[in-house]
Amino acid sequence: MNLHEYQAKELLKKYNVPVQEGIPVDRADAAEEAYKNLKVQFGNNFAVVKAQIHAGGRGKGKIQGTEQRGVAVGKSAEEIKTIASNLLGGTLVTIQTGAAGKVVNKVLVAQDVYYPGPNPVKEFYLSILLDRTKGQNVIMYSTEGGMDIEEVAHNTPDKIFKEWVHPGGGLQAFQARKIAFNLGLKGEAFKNCVKFVTNLYNAYVGLDCAMLEINPLFKTADEKIIAVDCKMGLDDNSLMRHPELEALRDISEEDPTEVEAGKYNLNFVKLDGNVGCMVNGAGLAMATMDMIKLSGGEPANFLDVGGTANATTVEAGFRIILKDPKVKAILINIFGGIVRCDRVAQGVIDAYKSIGNITVPIIVRLQGTNAEEAKKLIEESGLKVQSAILLSEAAALVGKAVA
Repeated sequence: MNLHEYQAKELLKKYNVPVQEGIPVDRADAAEEAYKNLKVQFGNNFAVVKAQIHAGGRGKGKIQGTEQRGVAVGKSAEEIKTIASNLLGGTLVTIQTGAAGKVVNKVLVAQDVYYPGPNPVKEFYLSILLDRTKGQNVIMYSTEGGMDIEEVAHNTPDKIFKEWVHPGGGLQAFQARKIAFNLGLKGEAFKNCVKFVTNLYNAYVGLDCAMLEINPLFKTADEKIIAVDCKMGLDDNSLMRHPELEALRDISEEDPTEVEAGKYNLNFVKLDGNVGCMVNGAGLAMATMDMIKLSGGEPANFLDVGGTANATTVEAGFRIILKDPKVKAILINIFGGIVRCDRVAQGVIDAYKSIGNITVPIIVRLQGTNAEEAKKLIEESGLKVQSAILLSEAAALVGKAVA
């Protein structure tokens, strides 16, 4: 579950992680008021207006049809109001959203942290995530933070440092000091960075994050270390331990079909292909998607109906797949171990009768528990369904359907 920047920063503050302060608003006039409040609180004439969407690259992204950037600096209340007005309701296109972009429903009016002082300011990069190959959390960081971090990783990978944290011992003090040292910090900034990294790691573990990215990690002119931006993803499986965090979910930022699938406890991921898949078991689903690609098609989704599937959930999955206009064929591949094939077959029949005329070809491969009963149900239903015994045969039928 992804969070907005303003939500993530509020959670970090609970772990004593210093952040760039800001006020989230959903109206242009409220943005103007937020600027005035920040000016009184921090004494800055400048403020930053940031579009709040679940995607990176906002600083380089633009609102469709305009030159308005997703992150912009305003020097007065009037400018802040104008920027917010340009952003709110607009569709922001970034390198991560694709051409479709995302609608901006809220903006964050944030304090100016580039204020003058005795020392130069500096932007760094820092993120924490799980390294599955080592089974350890890894802290990735670089002296080259900011909007061009992707280019840094591609062109100068030697500037990306990694620090692995053993799950049994947690982040050690020497590791936090090592990170601050590699970032080239000294004196008060060094001490502040050690505290920052330690508290940030505690937040990562305490909130059950799947990913936590600070870019830029910022050193102010008076040697403070703060999170200017924050991208946070929570592990969905941990939400039972954090019921208060589930309320932060913004379904308007998620794919509608994935949201609908979640209501039926279906494991569904939307893809950009032309063959809809309905499979039981993640491993079999991956193998099915591979076979579709080898046969010349492209999977339109990942859909695992799970071991507790029944006619209702199968019908729901069927409807979700058919909502995709790109789907030219549907492959149903079920191995009946826990789930019964006849239940899946009944779900297909119910969906067919409920939806009406279905123009795309349907290929069904049912093997395992009650496979014979399932085959009989489909044959007696009168549906225009192509059946297969081997997965390779099913894939060949898919290839013909999309050719």
